[in-house]
Amino acid sequence: MNKPRLKEKYTKEIVPQLQSKFGYKNSMSVPHISKIVVNMGVGEAVDDIKLLDVAMADLATITGQKPIKRRAKKAVSNFKIKQGHPVGLKVTLRRARMYEFLDRLINIALPRIRDFRGLSQNSFDEAGNYSFGIAEQLIFPEIEYDKIEFSQGMNVTICITAKAKEEARELLRLFGMPFQTQGKAS
Repeated sequence: MNKPRLKEKYTKEIVPQLQSKFGYKNSMSVPHISKIVVNMGVGEAVDDIKLLDVAMADLATITGQKPIKRRAKKAVSNFKIKQGHPVGLKVTLRRARMYEFLDRLINIALPRIRDFRGLSQNSFDEAGNYSFGIAEQLIFPEIEYDKIEFSQGMNVTICITAKAKEEARELLRLFGMPFQTQGKAS
């Protein structure tokens, strides 16, 4: 099996650049992506449980891995949610699937968003992880537009082993993540 394209880019190009910029002595201390978590909340599944199966099939097609059902921890009467009912889906991608998904996300899916001006640079948490939302699953080419029953969004969290936000931001920038420029969006 071939190495994913972004994994090769990481080992050959990104690691030396990060070592020279941040002064790492060992290549093993350079930050790397440990996992990518894709969450999809399916609140409409309360009324029609078949929508959860449709969303599950879409998420499996997008990520290449079967998602797990997430159940409600508490009952919320305003939303007609009972404790233990399935309300969402989650996929955790690691190793080769993670790099393949990131490659498709950066180079194919994100440029297909209408009026896309880049992702926010301020969505890093204190641990250096990056989170953003996608409004609909139609930006992925694996999803057939004619077979969509309902539009569904998702949250993507990229977990990075960086010690600071700047290191994580630079790692994603070198991977080709389309960030907004500071002054104005470009």
